[in-house]
Amino acid sequence: MSQPLAGLSILLIDDHALVRMGLRALLESVGARVLAEADNGEEALRLYDELQPDVLILDLYMPGMGGFAALERLRARHPAARVLILSAHHEVVMPVRALRLGALGYLCKRSAPEEFIKAVRQIGRNQRYLDPQLAQQVALVQLGGAADPSEALTDKEFAIFLQLAQGQSVNEVAQELHLSPSTVGTHLYHIKQKLNVQNAAELALIAVRCGLIEV
Repeated sequence: MSQPLAGLSILLIDDHALVRMGLRALLESVGARVLAEADNGEEALRLYDELQPDVLILDLYMPGMGGFAALERLRARHPAARVLILSAHHEVVMPVRALRLGALGYLCKRSAPEEFIKAVRQIGRNQRYLDPQLAQQVALVQLGGAADPSEALTDKEFAIFLQLAQGQSVNEVAQELHLSPSTVGTHLYHIKQKLNVQNAAELALIAVRCGLIEV
């Protein structure tokens, strides 16, 4: 039997145990070694420092530190890290942001197992990979087309916007992103100015309309 991922070491981060179980079984069936798994961004950073895997498979929405914040901090510490974002979200702004922050690839969880294996193989070879169903939309955005109102935000503002839109407080966001509350407050001021909103409810409404969070 062909083992296209033979010898490749993997760190698997997703907050759903059943998803991790299925991904581990699939990866190991084609020769990969899953070194460890975890359900949050803090553990992702700690385990990456310890294990130095060939590929990190990272979800975006998790308790505590989310995938975007973890990706930003990881790439600052390990610029050569090879990261595949595996997310349930297929809105074009998500892969665009992930690629800007240094992810090598992005794949939607609705994809076929064969496509997942192909994505991991390419990331393991240090080659970019993008979900075929998103590639054209991402190309248009990167050429200057508008994706949604949140495109006006910087990457740091976008990460804060997502967490605030999900109902977290300024202090909670500050703690998770290792920032001071005053710094988060300053970012929040700029976010409100750019999106022309007045409060957290309006932030959440924009996020829902753009498909960035579910109600």
